[in-house]
Amino acid sequence: MNQKNLEYLKDQIKYTGFGEGLEEVLKQKIAKGQPEFKIPHLTHFGSNKVDSTLHFSKSKKTDMYFFNSYQVSVQKENNPDETMKQTFYINKGNNITLKEAYNLMEGRSVNKELTNKEGQLYNSWLQMDFKQSDDNGNFKIQQYHQNYGYDLEATLAKHPIKELENETYKSNLVDSLKKGNLQSATFQKEGLEQKQYIEANPRFKTINIYDSNMQRVDNRQSKTEKQSEAQSRSVKQEHKGQEQPIADEAQDIPKAKKKRKRPTIT
Repeated sequence: MNQKNLEYLKDQIKYTGFGEGLEEVLKQKIAKGQPEFKIPHLTHFGSNKVDSTLHFSKSKKTDMYFFNSYQVSVQKENNPDETMKQTFYINKGNNITLKEAYNLMEGRSVNKELTNKEGQLYNSWLQMDFKQSDDNGNFKIQQYHQNYGYDLEATLAKHPIKELENETYKSNLVDSLKKGNLQSATFQKEGLEQKQYIEANPRFKTINIYDSNMQRVDNRQSKTEKQSEAQSRSVKQEHKGQEQPIADEAQDIPKAKKKRKRPTIT
């Protein structure tokens, strides 16, 4: 058995988010010398069941094995009859971890350092497009490169978030959001503190904010502002028939998500 190859695969599995519990079964599979093999993995994120299958193949020229990909299957507690599947491929660079894969499948965005075909590193936000899929049934992953102009820290600074006042808490908050987590944050409003949940939204260069019932706070406020603005326009047009209406500044804000159960924050 190629010991260096075994150690490399063990580290690769570990740092892709599958822990150290698969070492023995990995060793047994390699010892059999088969051209391909799979290793199952089961975990839960919150109340959702996450089944994974890790795929390995042997080199046709040497005794080395490669960790090629893993397929993730998510089954939600509140909808056990529906299962979502997606395959994530392993590259030489910074791979998508299991938790990041889960976050992508939940519709959130993940920030990664990736490697292009020329071997050059670049930074990008990733978000799954549930309207487009390939021939294998995998949803397309959209990329928002650094030139797209999404600055997470600058976006957070627009909101009265208490954690931003402490550099350590701020760093932890930013890191968690970049991993695609739905993160709790303390909002300070009119002298009161209110716990809410936020997630990065690179596509619209903002953050999504949810209350304790997982209702979109910003969208609900935006709707109220739209109604108020519409009423204001109506009054203006009655008094100034030639005045042109103001462009709707909220037209690019995405629609509110359906009500979800309060998540477990990790």
